[in-house]
Amino acid sequence: MTGTGGRRPAGRMALTVAAVIALVALCTGACGPSDDADGAGERTTASPAAAVTAGLRAAERATERARSARVESGTRIGSTISLTADGALGWTDDEVTGTLTLTYTGGELADSMRELGSASMEARYLPDAYYARMGDAFAARAGGRHWVRYAYEDLDDLAGGTGAELGDQIRAATPDRSLDLLLASDDVRKAGEERVRGRLTTHYSGTVRDLAAGVTAQTVEVWIDDRDLLVKKVERATTADGELTQTAHYRDYGVRVSAEKPPADDTQDVTELLDGVGGNPAGTDRPVG
Repeated sequence: MTGTGGRRPAGRMALTVAAVIALVALCTGACGPSDDADGAGERTTASPAAAVTAGLRAAERATERARSARVESGTRIGSTISLTADGALGWTDDEVTGTLTLTYTGGELADSMRELGSASMEARYLPDAYYARMGDAFAARAGGRHWVRYAYEDLDDLAGGTGAELGDQIRAATPDRSLDLLLASDDVRKAGEERVRGRLTTHYSGTVRDLAAGVTAQTVEVWIDDRDLLVKKVERATTADGELTQTAHYRDYGVRVSAEKPPADDTQDVTELLDGVGGNPAGTDRPVG
């Protein structure tokens, strides 16, 4: 969208931040093993004790079959961003749907969003696109529309050409991905039995190496209940942007998930917004650095 009537276009920085936050809310910076790591996982799953592998496989199947859950998570990436997410997600083999409320609690990206009048953001994940509800200040610079639509195939226009990976990772960010990661670990082990929010669980831990997105090693911990369902995960890694930690809790498996497309008259496609950006953040004349 080009600016008309004196309006200044919404900036690439804000649009990129919203896309990155969509991914951060769902999974860590790595999110899943690279293609090579997938193959390594198949070769190494025989090395852990059979009971450990069997327990993780059972949890993987049960979590995948459940198809939906309520989610609460907290994520921090160094001084770049910290945020919480709360809502419900549904998933199939190749996509995630649902609605999350994302609240920025700190970091440079959070500061950028607050400058646009957004201390939080509603995120809706649909099969074809991710929708972000921006603040009133952003809408004033974007023709009065609050919602930005990110078609997954269009995300390669953001983040310096890495957006296609963002789209793939958003669609693949289902809870059982953490179990996939552990099954690709060569040191996965049972770490004990613990109570998580009153439920007795089995705790597993392992390290995954040679991941995508510039992460060379990631520690993954999961807690599985007596129904073989994932109720908690913690993922930690070192990235170029700092130490990454995400903790997520899952409950109410099988819950009905709603994710409706926002009103068309309050929605703008990100490609139309990018046409009018010219590389500057919203409301400024300085280049994005």
